Parts: sequence; C-alpha cells; structure tokens
Amino acid sequence: MSATPSAQFRLTIRVRIDEHETALAEIAEAIAGAGGAVSALDLVESEGGESIRDIVVDAAGQEQWQEILAALHSLAGVAVIETTDRTFLLHVGGKIEQRNKHPIASREDLSMVYTPGVARVCLAIHEEPERAFQYTIKRNTVAVVSDGTAVLGLGDIGPAAAMPVMEGKACLFKEFAGVDAFPICLDTKDPDEIVQSIVNIAPTFGGINLEDISAPRCFEIEERLQAALPIPVFHDDQHGTAVVVMAALLNALKLTGRSLQQLRVLIIGLGAAGIAVTKIMRSAGVREIIGTDSRGALHVRREDYLDGTMSAVKRWFAEVTNPECREGSPAEVIEGTDLLIGVSGARALPAEALAKMNDDAMVFAMANPTPEVVPEEAAPYVRIMATGRSDYPNQINNVLCFPGVFRGALDVRAQRITEQMKMAAAHAIAAIIPEEELREDYIIPSVFNREVAPAVAAAVAEEARRSGEALADGKVGFAPGDYAHGESGTSRA
Repeated sequence: MSATPSAQFRLTIRVRIDEHETALAEIAEAIAGAGGAVSALDLVESEGGESIRDIVVDAAGQEQWQEILAALHSLAGVAVIETTDRTFLLHVGGKIEQRNKHPIASREDLSMVYTPGVARVCLAIHEEPERAFQYTIKRNTVAVVSDGTAVLGLGDIGPAAAMPVMEGKACLFKEFAGVDAFPICLDTKDPDEIVQSIVNIAPTFGGINLEDISAPRCFEIEERLQAALPIPVFHDDQHGTAVVVMAALLNALKLTGRSLQQLRVLIIGLGAAGIAVTKIMRSAGVREIIGTDSRGALHVRREDYLDGTMSAVKRWFAEVTNPECREGSPAEVIEGTDLLIGVSGARALPAEALAKMNDDAMVFAMANPTPEVVPEEAAPYVRIMATGRSDYPNQINNVLCFPGVFRGALDVRAQRITEQMKMAAAHAIAAIIPEEELREDYIIPSVFNREVAPAVAAAVAEEARRSGEALADGKVGFAPGDYAHGESGTSRA
C-alpha cells in the first residue's frame, strides 16, 4: 500500500453534521489525522444548524477507509449516512459508449444512413474493398484485444476481469489521439484460436492493439498476426514500453554525456517488455546487455539453454547478449553497468547493490505498484531515476507512445509498424523536452503533455512514407471535397 493518499482510493462520505457541536475544520483535522486527504467538501442541504455534506477523501488504501470512518464516528454531532467508492462509480456501466456522428431526424436521414441508400455504399466497397477505409469506421478504429492472462500487476485474471483495463485503453486512445478503439476480450488462451479470432474480426478495424497477453505466447501471436494481416499489429506491453524507455534513455544520455554504443545495461525481467526493450536498444546500437530472469543471468551455458527447455525467445536473448556468460542474480551481475532497467516485480534488487554501478548511474525501475528498487532507497547511488508510477518524477508510461503511433499509422494507412517507426516515435517523445530544460528529474514529458501524441503521429507517418509503408497520405479529418466523385465514379480521397 502506498503511503501517499491517491485518487484510486477516493471515497465520497455523506455525513449529517450538527454544526452547533462540530465545525468543518474539526472534521478535516480528524480525516487528516487518520491519513486521508480531503479533496472536496460539498453542501447537499442545510436547515436549522444541521447540514448534509459530501466529503471527498483520498486515502492510501482501502484499509485506511475504516480508520477515516472511525475518526468521523468519534466526533460529536457527526453521523455517516453512506459512502461511495469513486473508482467503482466511474466504472458503472463501463467507461465507453457508441455515439452516432450524424442525426437521424427525418425519412431522408434514414434513407441515407440505412436502407435504401446504404446499399450503394455497400456495393461500392464490394467492387473496391479498399474503400472500406473511406466509408466505414475502419479508417479510424483500433481493436484492443486481450485474453486476460497478464493484466497490469494482476496476472492471469481472465477475459471478463480484464475488460475494465481494455476499456481504459480505449479511453486513452480517444482522449489523446482521437482514435476510436474497442475492447475485445477473448475467452481462450490457445494461440491458434486467438490468432484466428483476430483475423476473423480484422475487416472491421484499421489496426490491432494486443494487450496483456502473457509471454512467451504474445511473441508468437503478434508475429503470426503481422504476417496474416495487412493492417498494423502492435503489442503495447512490448513495444509501447520499449519506445518510452528509449525516449527516456535518449534524454538521460544527454545529461550523463554517454553514447548508446558505450552503455553497459542490466535488464531485470525478460517477459514481453524486457525482450522488446532489448530489441530496440540493440537496433539503436547498444551491445553490452545482460538480462536476468527468475533463474538468474541468461547465457548460452545455462542448463536450460543446453537441455533445450529454454523458450525460443529467451534462447535468442542468450545468443545475442552476455557473451562472457556471467552468472548470478541481478545483484551479482550489476557491477560495472551504467543502466538498470527493471520490468519484473517489487524489490527485485537490494538498493545497496546499486553502489556497484558506474558513476552517474541510471535506473529505470518500472514494476507497479512497487518498483524493483524504490527511489528513496536508490537516491544515494544513482543520478537519474525513473519509474512507472505517477507519484514520482520521470514516469515511463506507455500512453506517451501508443495513441500517437496508431494515429500516425492510421493517417497514412501504414500496413505495419516497423522498428524504424518505433525509433522515430522515441525520438519524437524525447524531443518534446528542449535540451536546456532537461534535468535529472525531467527526462520524459508528462503523460498530459498534449504535444506528445501529435509529435509521435507526425514522426511515425513521416517514417512510414519514407520507407514505403504508407498507402495513403491523408488525414482522418477529410475536407468535404474529399468525398466528391469524378467522372470515373471513384472518390478522390
């Protein structure tokens, strides 16, 4: 449990107050004494010295709610009427909805939106299937697909329980990049069934965002879908993390005066994110990398490599990293490294081990909610610290990447998202912060910086054009003239 009150544990407490006996200041003091933070205090009704008020309180965890309520019960003249969990309230009925873009207020509207006029559009698409990108939601819609096997820090909780996360992802797509996204949770863990299910629904969508699918299945699923579909397939747990890590690293290197080629890196955790981070760093020129999993450092002399039980993706990792075959736990192989990247779990490394790193050490500890090493304990040993949490500086958050990546890919109808497009996205994110503003606690822009998604979209679109991946050059916001028909009967769009 975090020691800091957080909106994720926000409670609305409706109380009846006899204002002759208890002042509002006393109520606020009682809540603060129990560790809560009052974010709003609203009057519902008042009569004859008695009022009913809604007090919005942030706590550090659900356990603290009882302490806060007990503090209120102890006050004379205060009665708790009811409480409301604000996070659950926000999710009631889901977080997204479908809305019509055009009103249906007359027979004429109906005849164009539906029958008989819609038949003409259907036949146009039948004759030229590519026109689905012009006349259906395909041009601006992404499927967010999961099987619920690797959800946030929750693990394998199943497809139904994964839906709130996928809905949230859809909210972020719309909020930050204007991309319509729809959550789809599949009730199967079989890679063949997952691939076939996505192939079957792909005609509806302009892109596929894979989410929270456990490793190593996620690698196979993404690879097969990329080969099967003519639209971008992007596993955000892999590539979104890798892009934002690279963006943070590019700026951290400017502060420490290092180059990518000079880096010595330790990666803790070799699931989806760890492998993708390795790939993007290698493509950028980093060569000295050691990775550790639950059995310690990977290398080609490890028993599971030699007996063939190591997964294919980890075999690849062992073959391209750690040529000296260093062995041991993260604390045993960290000596002489410049950068630690944690994508594993809570407190995977004792803070004292960071003393073995080189001067001006950089630590990106991204496990949530508790990092591999907490910033307060790492502070004496490192120059630059980043985490995946919003309550510390330098939050490495995938929302800096995926909305803009898909916006750019959709705008130019890129058939896939290449390594070069990912690097372009990383450079775009890093460049949001001018060099003169870079500081140890500011190497990555805020997730609420509205310049990020457009910059990423522009960089991805430009790289798609340069590499020949783009099939179009327009924007989703077409002008009216884009729908005009020439003599051939085909649209200019």
